[in-house]
Amino acid sequence: MERTDQDVDQYLERLDSPRAADLRELDAVIAAEFAGLERVMWEGVMWGGTEQRIVGYGAISQSRPRGPAVDWFLVGVAEQQRHLSVYVNAAEDGGYLAPAWAPRLGRVKAGAAALTFSRLEDLDLTEFRGLLCRARSLAPDVR
Repeated sequence: MERTDQDVDQYLERLDSPRAADLRELDAVIAAEFAGLERVMWEGVMWGGTEQRIVGYGAISQSRPRGPAVDWFLVGVAEQQRHLSVYVNAAEDGGYLAPAWAPRLGRVKAGAAALTFSRLEDLDLTEFRGLLCRARSLAPDVR
């Protein structure tokens, strides 16, 4: 995955898919909570081998178990074939926030650092905003 120069607003405006409106609304929620932080497009192959386009919010340096730290985003959102994904790269008490918060967030599935859901209405936006605030508070060097 690499940061790109693609304009996020143009990318979102040009989306023509069943979840495009949900993705735009989700972007507005995250951008409001992360006002003043970086908001950029990331593209490339994720660890699982899938090609992705992710809107990333907040630049962080994420340490890796092996090798040097990498530049990454604190929170990212992507449209998949059958759902939306939110990546939350913040941890507390030895675990990522996504699975810890999932029971409060509505009809979502949680992976290690990802939340997935079919429609925005499946996500409890009040609790989601709380998750975003917690993630930001755990990353004091986010920019």
